[in-house]
Amino acid sequence: MAFDVARVRGLFPALGDGWVHLDAPAGMQVPEQVATAVSTALRAPVSGPGGIFPASQRAEAIVDAARRAVADLVGADPAGVVLGPSSAVLLQRLADALSDGWFLGDEVVVSRLDHPTNINPWQRAAQRTGSVVRWAEVDIETCELPAWQYDELITPRCKLVAVTAASGSVGTRPDLRKIAEAAGRTDALVVVDASSAAPFVPLDVTSMGADVVAVSANNWGGPPVGALVFRDPSMLDLLPSVAVEPGARGPERLELGPHAYPLLAGLVASVDYLAGLDDAAVGPRRERLLTSLGSVKAYQAGLLANLINELRSLRHVMVIGDAMRRVPALAFTVAGVKATDGVEHLSERGVCAFADSGQHGVFSVLGVGEVGGAIRVGLAHYTNAVEVDELVRAVAELG
Repeated sequence: MAFDVARVRGLFPALGDGWVHLDAPAGMQVPEQVATAVSTALRAPVSGPGGIFPASQRAEAIVDAARRAVADLVGADPAGVVLGPSSAVLLQRLADALSDGWFLGDEVVVSRLDHPTNINPWQRAAQRTGSVVRWAEVDIETCELPAWQYDELITPRCKLVAVTAASGSVGTRPDLRKIAEAAGRTDALVVVDASSAAPFVPLDVTSMGADVVAVSANNWGGPPVGALVFRDPSMLDLLPSVAVEPGARGPERLELGPHAYPLLAGLVASVDYLAGLDDAAVGPRRERLLTSLGSVKAYQAGLLANLINELRSLRHVMVIGDAMRRVPALAFTVAGVKATDGVEHLSERGVCAFADSGQHGVFSVLGVGEVGGAIRVGLAHYTNAVEVDELVRAVAELG
């Protein structure tokens, strides 16, 4: 494997601002090739699809390329890829469509580990249909999401299980396969939000056991667009259509209005960027993605382990959670220091981080609000050991 972080850093013009960008959970910085793809598509003549002239054919080619790029990322069929402005919007459309067939007393299972993106749409759908929302809880010591609880949570009335592939807050990666096996015993659909996992972990929709996978390109340095990937593309024609065109088929049934073609061109470039993270990656794009993301996973694991060990060596710092499988995102508290004051201190030293009040999401379950909130950081492809050391030094000064 040949992951060269110095080479990767050279792909990002934004890193020239001198800041230590540990704000990856909010979206990575954009590599030059993505920005170039978007600007090039903006300058080129692009029209609506369906015409025989070049501008229209260019639009169709961009959409087709975007579907194939996302399909390569998650190991799926391009015919099952729905494109849209964000995973949040697409998951809401999916919830509206699926809940048309729900009745009073039906059930959905969501998790405390998930981002609101994959919780709120299902809560709203359940409220509208009189369905019951059941919650999978996290282990407050490790921040794991125990898979065994799904055996009891998923009943014959369960219509859907929504779960994250990785938490962008505490880094936990649940055992999706075991959760999917529990859902399969009652034929409940499994909807996986893989937005926080996609930048760091090789994905395969089949091995995950997911029926639908959601991703957001901005999480890995792509433009602000999202996608839903259906393991079985034929499922799309069974859903109510939200399309403007009455005869819409396949993915177009969940796509509302014209596409942002320049952003989709950037989406393709961003997946190509992921595929090229390892200099040694060869072969078709899917194979290069598996190689490159495998290399990223190994590199980030070492960097994250070093960061966690250094933070835990500081007596005034408590790292939240200790999951066995995780992506490089973590949260910590500093004794006697509010999270807002902590991130202000980090900012004064050129380090980007976020404060979480602990009033919502997984942190509310963990009681983080009682100690002044949590400081959240996330490593990116371009994070190096020097930046990790800068963070640790800045946090040490808070003691």
